[in-house]
Formats: sequence, C-alpha cells, structure tokens
Amino acid sequence: MLYHKMNIAGLERSLPLCPVNENLYIGAFVMFGDTELTTACAKELLKRAPEYDYIITAEAKGIPLGHEMARLNGDGYYFLARKAPKLYMTGVMEVNVRSITTAADQKLYLDTADAERMKGKRILIVDDVISTGESLRAIEELVKRAGGITVGKMTVLAEGDAKNRDDIIYLEPLPLFKPDGSVI
Repeated sequence: MLYHKMNIAGLERSLPLCPVNENLYIGAFVMFGDTELTTACAKELLKRAPEYDYIITAEAKGIPLGHEMARLNGDGYYFLARKAPKLYMTGVMEVNVRSITTAADQKLYLDTADAERMKGKRILIVDDVISTGESLRAIEELVKRAGGITVGKMTVLAEGDAKNRDDIIYLEPLPLFKPDGSVI
C-alpha cells in the first residue's frame, strides 16, 4: 500500500492512498480513534474560527472534530446533520448530497427541533475534509432552511482544488494522487 506523509496540526501522519477510480487516488484521512490528532486539529481550528453560536458537522467522520471543538470552546451543544432520520427526531429537514468518498447519492437530515434552536444563530460548519464541497453545500443548505446564519466553513484538510477556495478555512492542503502515488 502507498502512503502520503504529512504534518497536520503539528503531528506527523501517514495517510493510506485509496483508489476512487483507475486514475485517481485520495489520501484517506480518518480521525476516528486518533484522540491526539482530533484534539490538536480542534485547537488549531478554534484559533482561526470566527465568532459563532453553534457548530454543525455531518455524520460520521466530522463527529469527533465537531464534538472536540465544542468541548474545548465550552459550547454546551452542537448540531449533527444525520445520514438517516432517527425515531427520536421530532421531524426532519433533508437535502441531497453526493460525496467523493461515497458510491451513491445520499441525503443529510436535520431534526426540526435542532432547526428551531438554530434559527437566527451564527453557525460554524466544520468537517474533516472538503473535496468537491458537496457535503459542505448540503449542510449550508440545511442551515439556511433552518434560518441559521453561516458565519464560517472550516475543515482540517482541503483536498485537491478545494485548497483554492476562498470561502473555507483549513489547516493543510491534501493533494490528489495518481495510481503510482505521485501527486496530480
């Protein structure tokens, strides 16, 4: 297996390269289980964060980051855009999303009780990696429908052309790769 070594929030990590198709590989960035990396990234992002009332992230890979940012900042609550509605939800708002790391179209859902809490509040969108921006767009649409005000969009890694976006704050760029492991 090929790996891409990089420094993220002051920590060295090796990301395994995984095929998206026969000509394109991505560096797999997974924070699950890596508490040292999650905390370091959360601290670095909070240093750059605009003033906000609540954080929102998408299920599932953004959960540890959103949780840790909220915890470190003393926030009592954060929002989660779910991949499926749950029985305990009081109602749902939904948007379609197609992510580079997911084979099929999917939806993101927001509990209407959360939407009510979000109304008129400054919302900071956070995620682990932004690539095509589709998940980001879907979350931003949920925030808008709920009446929230998006004040910032943050990610640990900006993959591929996402590094050229001027509407996101990120810690490090993540290149795309050829099958031989060389950077595109």
